[in-house]
Amino acid sequence: MNQKDIQCINEIKILALDMINNANSGHPGAVLSQAPILYTLYANYLRVDLENPNWINRDRFVLSSGHASALLYSLLHVCGYDISLNDLRGFRRINSITPGHPEYKLTPGVECSTGPLGQGVSTAVGMALAERYIKSLLDAEEEKTQKIINYKTYVMCSDGDLMEGVSYEALSFAGAQKLNNLVLLYDDNNMSIDGTLDTTFNENIEKRFEAIGFEVIIVKDGANLTQIDKALNKAQKSTKPVIIIFKTILGNGSYNQNTNQVHSGPLSDADLYNLRQTLGITSQPFYVTKDSMIYLHDKIVNRMKPEINAWNENMNTVRMSTSENLNNILNMLENNKNIINFDSSKYQINVNYNEELNISNYKVMNLFANSTNLLLNGSADLFKSVKNVIDNSPFMSNVTPLGRNIRFGVREHAMGAILNGMALSGLKVCGSTFLAFSDYLKPAIRMSALMSLPVTYIFSHDSISIGQDGPTHEPIEQLAMLRTIPNLITYRPADILELMGSWDSILKQNKPTVLVLTKQKVPKIPGTNQAMIQKGAYLVRDCGSTPDAILISSGSDLTNAYIIANKLAVNGINLNVVSIPSLELFLAQDEEYRNKLLPENIKRITLEASNSYVLGSLATNIDYAIGLNDFGLSGTSEEVIKEMQFDLDSLLLKVQKLVRK
Repeated sequence: MNQKDIQCINEIKILALDMINNANSGHPGAVLSQAPILYTLYANYLRVDLENPNWINRDRFVLSSGHASALLYSLLHVCGYDISLNDLRGFRRINSITPGHPEYKLTPGVECSTGPLGQGVSTAVGMALAERYIKSLLDAEEEKTQKIINYKTYVMCSDGDLMEGVSYEALSFAGAQKLNNLVLLYDDNNMSIDGTLDTTFNENIEKRFEAIGFEVIIVKDGANLTQIDKALNKAQKSTKPVIIIFKTILGNGSYNQNTNQVHSGPLSDADLYNLRQTLGITSQPFYVTKDSMIYLHDKIVNRMKPEINAWNENMNTVRMSTSENLNNILNMLENNKNIINFDSSKYQINVNYNEELNISNYKVMNLFANSTNLLLNGSADLFKSVKNVIDNSPFMSNVTPLGRNIRFGVREHAMGAILNGMALSGLKVCGSTFLAFSDYLKPAIRMSALMSLPVTYIFSHDSISIGQDGPTHEPIEQLAMLRTIPNLITYRPADILELMGSWDSILKQNKPTVLVLTKQKVPKIPGTNQAMIQKGAYLVRDCGSTPDAILISSGSDLTNAYIIANKLAVNGINLNVVSIPSLELFLAQDEEYRNKLLPENIKRITLEASNSYVLGSLATNIDYAIGLNDFGLSGTSEEVIKEMQFDLDSLLLKVQKLVRK
């Protein structure tokens, strides 16, 4: 490090502070404490191609402390990424590429959306896990590919990140998996929004991380470039995941340094002026010297040029000499678009088919699982119950890195975030638990939807009919919650045909999905059609004349709806039955299709063993929405269903009363 490096760091700091003051919003404290660390990482260690920011063998950097986004944008600008000074002036403004917290696919050099503390750390674990899998996959295909994939994942985190439970879940998993390609950069400044951490976060971080299998490196002065460089150099050689603990001063150099006053909000004019004078930056706001721009850009390019040239030569050799399968894998990774072909119409189902839907799901998954090695599948300690196991593949570990079944342990939230990191790396991934526990990973599902990642969440045990596990395990409001998340498609198939059709739809998309399954046995229902899943809802029973009402149902409840319609027909009540495996897909259809299926002049009754308020929006009014808006009970399935008046006889009376209302 020399005076040019110091000058660069100072200009990057001031540029970031100019952004915050111009926006009258942001977090200057983290900018000032983290700038020397991130500069050293980018200048000396991070393997990137500035001409090709999406190079598949680039090191990944995740800013988990996303409130420090001004620093990242400022640094990326000086490095030479396609981020202009005008973009920096637009910081935290509408339609800019420099939003308040980093957003995936918006800003060059940003690897994932971050902001909710703990999510970035946990997503980075998924990136590291994916790198190990892809590297092992390519190495197994052909010896010459050993240097095609060998990147590291770095993640900058704060005290707040490590306080969040999801980060502990994910990092504990990383230690158990021995992910030696993961480097955690911890900005340890002993300060949060509300003040010092003396009474909130005073554990021994060094011992905690040693206990979960990390190598711990301590930098006593997080502003000392020599110490920072030595620590990063040591991290390159570790055989374990690494945490570097940088002892820093929040808002280093500000009048309010080392206090929570400098955490957020612009600096005062006097404070910013003083910092400019102290750092020797006397230019007007939003100015970086040409020397600094050229110096940092060239430093990275000159360091990386020999490696990138060698990598390109190796890649060309592999492309010309390797198998079609390997080329297909490389193409999917480069395009980050993993589409799996599955034609459910090829499979004939016996009319007497009657089986637990999660068992059927296991069979269906194994029909397409071996068509690609880029589909991986995990569970939060519930493989035995949900049964989403890929046959002929071991469980993933450092000994079996090509295992396609991932045991996440009882870590639902971390599972979701780790799956996001794997999806960001070009893999198509699934993870399972019970529907009632979807609440544990809702923040990660939300991030899947924000980034539009191909993650499929498999949630089984979807109703009160699981009975004896009691109300803690019986979902009521979860299905409604999932249906309200933007850019997420939820499927609740009624039988084996709809299940196959759901997978047909899921695999052809490159976005997040939820598959809700029942543990109960369900028959093949007359009228179900896998091809109609793409419409979201369709007619499964046509009464043959103008119906007295339309009964709308999903999942295992469709069986009861069909039986009720047949029974009421004997009494001269004519019902159409509509299956709605995906409310989101149905609402995405054109108005003509929606109105034809559910005309407003005919009574519409919804029937579903969950919270009625979301699906009930399709009913004539909320009084016509038959659902469950109270918690379940502990007892046998039959006892619980009867007590909560969701048995067939009770439902029959409810529907009959509503039709005649």
